[in-house]
Amino acid sequence: MGVLESFSLAGKIALVTGGAGLYGRQIVAALAEAGATTYMASRDVAKLEALAKEHRAQGHDVTALALDLSSDASIEAVHETIRARSGRCDILVNNAVTRSATSGWDHDLEAYDKSLRVNASALFKITSLFGKAMAANGSGSIINIGSMMGMVGVEMANYAGTDMSADPSPIYFYEKGGMINFTRWAASILGKSNVRVNCLSPGGLFSNQPAPFVKNYSDRTQLGRMANDTDLMGAIVFLASDASAYITGANIPVDGGYTAK
Repeated sequence: MGVLESFSLAGKIALVTGGAGLYGRQIVAALAEAGATTYMASRDVAKLEALAKEHRAQGHDVTALALDLSSDASIEAVHETIRARSGRCDILVNNAVTRSATSGWDHDLEAYDKSLRVNASALFKITSLFGKAMAANGSGSIINIGSMMGMVGVEMANYAGTDMSADPSPIYFYEKGGMINFTRWAASILGKSNVRVNCLSPGGLFSNQPAPFVKNYSDRTQLGRMANDTDLMGAIVFLASDASAYITGANIPVDGGYTAK
């Protein structure tokens, strides 16, 4: 296999949780353009289906499925649906995230548990289901979408001159930090079956933040800019494909050098 051919996802079956958000859109586009039969799943099926139609119009094989990550039955149903329709799943991208208890530190346990159920407990369950099936097939790639916020503490100076994040919460930092070590753990468990588990930790995606934040954040990165709507695509295809066949248990920051400065 030539080096360029090793990046192809032709014949591969992929699932992306989420899919219609800022990161999800470019993840789905990357997998589909590289040739994978791509499923994307979330609670908002109508939004996903509109996006899937756009991809199908371009000749890509993209399907929307319903998924509620707070439900055991829903996770199991998606796994079974993909198995029934496609026979297997070669690539799982754990991208979906819920945002609750996002402001302030002093929440009751229920508020924190609601976030942890989706961002931690469901991550364990869906990775187990798909990972064990991949192991039975003797290959697979699981990509966890973390965040540079799981690698560093909060930088309050980024918010100077704005009304953003005046009272930050620890939950997202905690969950994304935990995801990085869960990635190492799952890679250790599944590696003997040729199933690779890696984490991408993006950061600084531009989404019309206030001008002072954009300047503060850009100044903080080594590349001097925020991320755009294609910056994650190459890394996704790399980790999903045979081009990264000897990489597992890794965390790759896609953050313009933010965590290296």
